[in-house]
Amino acid sequence: MKSSSSEHSTSAPPPVIAATAQSLPEQVDALARARAFAEPLLASQTLDTGENVLAHADAVAAILKTIGGSQAMQAASYLVYACDHLNKPHEVIAKAFGENFADLALETTKLVRVQRMARLAQVSAGHASTPIPMAQTVAAQTESVRKMLLAFSRDLRVVMLRLASRLQTLRHFAATKLPVPAGVASEALQVFAPLANRLGIWEIKWEMEDLAFRFLEPDTYREVARLLDEKRTEREARVEKLRLQLAADLAGQGIAATVQGRPKHIYSIVKKMRGKSLGFAQVYDIRALRIVVPTVPDCYAALSWVHSHFTPVADEFDDYIARPKANGYQSLHTVVRDASGQPIEIQVRTQAMHDHAENGVAAHWAYKEAGTKGYAGVSASGEYDAKIAVLRQLLAWERDLSGGQGAGFFEDRIYVLTPNAAIVELPQGATAVDFAYSVHTNLGHRCRGARVDGVMVPLNTPLKNGQTVEVTVAKEGGPSRDWLNPELGFLASPRARAKVRAWFNAQAMGETVAKGREAVEKLLQREGKTAIKLDDLASQLGFNSADALFEVVGKDEFSLRNIESVLRPPEPAQPQDDFVLLKKPRVPSHAAKGGVLVVGVDSLMTQLAKCCKPAPPDAICGFVTRGKGVSVHRADCSNLRNMVTRSGDRVIEVEWGGASAGVGSVYPVDVAIEANDRQGLLRDISEVFAKEKMNVIGVQTQSIRGIAWMTFTVEVADSGRLTKVLGIVAELSGVRSARRR
Repeated sequence: MKSSSSEHSTSAPPPVIAATAQSLPEQVDALARARAFAEPLLASQTLDTGENVLAHADAVAAILKTIGGSQAMQAASYLVYACDHLNKPHEVIAKAFGENFADLALETTKLVRVQRMARLAQVSAGHASTPIPMAQTVAAQTESVRKMLLAFSRDLRVVMLRLASRLQTLRHFAATKLPVPAGVASEALQVFAPLANRLGIWEIKWEMEDLAFRFLEPDTYREVARLLDEKRTEREARVEKLRLQLAADLAGQGIAATVQGRPKHIYSIVKKMRGKSLGFAQVYDIRALRIVVPTVPDCYAALSWVHSHFTPVADEFDDYIARPKANGYQSLHTVVRDASGQPIEIQVRTQAMHDHAENGVAAHWAYKEAGTKGYAGVSASGEYDAKIAVLRQLLAWERDLSGGQGAGFFEDRIYVLTPNAAIVELPQGATAVDFAYSVHTNLGHRCRGARVDGVMVPLNTPLKNGQTVEVTVAKEGGPSRDWLNPELGFLASPRARAKVRAWFNAQAMGETVAKGREAVEKLLQREGKTAIKLDDLASQLGFNSADALFEVVGKDEFSLRNIESVLRPPEPAQPQDDFVLLKKPRVPSHAAKGGVLVVGVDSLMTQLAKCCKPAPPDAICGFVTRGKGVSVHRADCSNLRNMVTRSGDRVIEVEWGGASAGVGSVYPVDVAIEANDRQGLLRDISEVFAKEKMNVIGVQTQSIRGIAWMTFTVEVADSGRLTKVLGIVAELSGVRSARRR
């Protein structure tokens, strides 16, 4: 059975489980029980690397054992792979081995999936058949590295399992000589090996680098390997002679020292050759020895003896005891020349330094075992403090990855901890207020005080990587306007600043809307229109909601007279010129010489309604008014519908006059235009009407929050042609809509 992951067989995704920072409980026969539990599940399963899953888990457990992992840690390697073949993995594993084992198994499984997705994304960005070059830019891996960092930060045990698993995958491909899946070797070299280095697990780092480099640059690897083999016998004989001499001489000086040869790592040799533009013969650590002594004074005594009996090479001495590396590595490094003038590198360290250099934090995989010295010299009196120390190492590793050609990717952000050890990502310079808003908007609004690492600090104190932040809040209330003052330094996050501004804007908006609502409701009471729906009123006026109408009224940007015109559509007595007087035609098939024919009634006065301004060939309907003849409306006029509802018996059938009678007649119609307000907008729209030979007889315009609301009254002979003209207007820059009212 094949799985979809290169290092992990997968089925349905397990639920996301937050890992704890506790060590695995030492259970009786945990290793044997875990293997027996997993064997029937894994024995017949195969990873897509071609490796048997149980064999892979066996190898991972063996690697963990060599770097100091306890039996409980080794047992976890089987449960990680078993959980993919269980219907309810967390429940089953927790019942058999405890919550801690179950959390670890599922957290590791989730991380495998994140890595695989990132790796597939990189492959799909190019060609899957093209190997990813060793010098792949950090930019291409930034996002996947960040995701993995956050996952690693929760639980160091996940780190150890992933490092061991990836090393075993590389060993498998080396042994079987199968082609390596795209991205696996590159990810090992650019993500996992640097992580092992940052955590000080040199044993895994060196082997992983050499194997990955062998797959990525096989020709270069073989060439350097050939150069190392050429004079191997002669070189090893010289090194062995020097080793014996050093051991004897140091013993003669009363220094109990163990002198060892150092393995040659091809990748480190190539890096040194490329970084310093050196030839193979110029690389000093091709010949190397390590001196391990009991105490720090013995280190300096041994160094002094070496320098007095051999010729030191200038600028090739480093004191990492006085100035440890960021990952806690300590040792004395020097390069000297022997009697024949050949350079040889010598390292001097104590046994404790050597143990840390080989296995780093892996030697203390359970957090509570870190002791008072902790990791990298950082105090870790308890498991939580130790977790923070490891987190800081992981953050430093992240900065390592972003250095060089990828510098700047991560330097603008920090990671801090909540009181329950959850990771929170913030911008550089962020404060406790930023922290509160990143957790929850309401928490930010009510934030009133902060403790950083248990100490009360001002709210505008910049936070640092790895600090634990706790905020105190009020039961109710909002932010302070001081927080928006950049000179006071309360907020560094644009997102948090936006939330504060939004709160104050909402407060001001609420007051404005309330003011506008009160004005509109008073107007409705005066007009006796309290039954009208406010949203319908707003829609008639061109607003999306009643609150949008109240807002502009509250800001005095919209006149109440506009609302009155909708509530009281005017039908005043019209001048004689506005009336079209018609008589019933003598011949029914021909209309009278006029615009509108009132069917069945002779000598009635007619007028075109101002509320809807009908024009041929609109469907029309007549309504007999009191003393003003027949008012002619468009059939879809809302005012006509209201009048029909009240007095349906006063409706009269009307139709437009014949074509010959209407020649030369024009009719005023209203056009509503909504557009983004800009300079020249009115001119551009007017030019369209002029070009289309439509006379504009009236214009009303107002601008509300950058939106222009315009009403043009134009004379048309045929409303059908107006549709075409409005289409041209709608194409103008900034015009949102152009329609007949």
